[in-house]
Amino acid sequence: MLMPVPDAGVIARREELAAALRAVVPTVLSDEDSRRPYETDGLTAYRQMPLLVALPETTAQVAAALKICGAFGAKVVPRGAGTSLSGGALPLGDGVLLGLAKFNRILDIDFANRCVVAQPGVANLSITKAVESRGFYYAPDPSSQVVCSIGGNVAENAGGVHCLKYGMTTNNVLGVEAVLMSGEVVRLGGKHLDAGDYDLLGVLTGSEGLLAVVTEVTVRILRKPETARALLIGFAAVEAAGECVARIIAAGIIPAGMELMDRPAIHAAEAFTHAGYPLDAAAILIVELDGPAVEAEELSRRAADIARAVGATSVRASANDAERVKFWAGRKAAFPAVGRISPDYYCMDGTIPRRKLPEVLAHIATLSQHYGLGVANVFHAGDGNLHPLILYDANKAGELERAEAFGADILKQCVAVGGVLTGEHGVGVEKRDLMGEMFDQADLDQQQMLKCAFDPAGALNPGKVFPTLHRCAELGRVHVHGGEARFPDVPRL
Repeated sequence: MLMPVPDAGVIARREELAAALRAVVPTVLSDEDSRRPYETDGLTAYRQMPLLVALPETTAQVAAALKICGAFGAKVVPRGAGTSLSGGALPLGDGVLLGLAKFNRILDIDFANRCVVAQPGVANLSITKAVESRGFYYAPDPSSQVVCSIGGNVAENAGGVHCLKYGMTTNNVLGVEAVLMSGEVVRLGGKHLDAGDYDLLGVLTGSEGLLAVVTEVTVRILRKPETARALLIGFAAVEAAGECVARIIAAGIIPAGMELMDRPAIHAAEAFTHAGYPLDAAAILIVELDGPAVEAEELSRRAADIARAVGATSVRASANDAERVKFWAGRKAAFPAVGRISPDYYCMDGTIPRRKLPEVLAHIATLSQHYGLGVANVFHAGDGNLHPLILYDANKAGELERAEAFGADILKQCVAVGGVLTGEHGVGVEKRDLMGEMFDQADLDQQQMLKCAFDPAGALNPGKVFPTLHRCAELGRVHVHGGEARFPDVPRL
């Protein structure tokens, strides 16, 4: 795996750098035992001990730490809860890991403007819990929402089972406070729905820590729907489930969520949560319709009719909200549940056009036979975001390498049918070397020029996303003045 060449000078000055950081940050970890928990993120196949770990508590401390790292020529890797499945928070041996776990407070709940201001270390689900007593919630709900941080969600543009109707993180973030590598603090957006000028907020959302360190996030909250009904639909073939997804959307029905699981995932989730899934099914769909009671009931009936028309073997509607939550509990626990049936698994993330679901699922089955590795399919079927879980044993020689090759072939197929390399997990190091499957060199150079406008020295999270690292000077002149990016009409703090 190609990563930036370690800077021997920075490594040699490690103690000096640690002392400088301790002057501005209350917690700096330098001994091996203290740094060990930060050596990997959710992509545990890759590990690297960071040079140092700094744990700031305020925006001013983040700004001061970045200035010091810049003066030392040290790279910086921002980290939230460490749940990234693409290696986005993988440390560098000559870099400072900047942990934001202590930014864990909700700063403002504004029901009048329907928004919440939170620090980046606040867990996704904590936002909903903070507002649910007034009938509100935060829509994006990744499976890891109990632990994943809202700052990490911004970095990766996280989705969730309800993103089909209510959008990804980028559709629900109104503003951020962020610190550039220079130490400059900027604000993008605010409590209003749309910011003026360049869509820098859209650029920053999903930028995987390459452009700035987010220190505050303003998100919109929504009223809880009056009614929600979930259908649990069984099929004798995965392809039939895929066809059902396409027909529901084609009928003009936009469910709040629509998730598909195949037989291995069904059995694992049912054994783990006892959600009541049909064990004789080759695949199940969970389809949730919400809104006014009459609308939810009518759309549920129409979706059930479509499912029966494509050969559903069972259709079960939730009798009450508790049963609806139970249906979803199995889906949201699918990842840990699969961990009980295999020593290791490799969670993929690619997105395809919905009409290609049957074709791609059949291709994944063929690849499973080719590589001799099992696979459990769990994904956001409504928007074509696949999450195949490749089963392997890292203790068996060659199985990790086969799993990675299997995953790469899945992602190549996603691009080949008109899809993209990632839906919500990001590129990180996992998909970095596949970027050429989707972009030509001119595309990649243009993307790196954008990074240069924010981070001219290339110090923020280097080695992620781009398969070939360039110095900014190699890419031509970028819009930078005085060594810092110039952003029109962006408020400075």
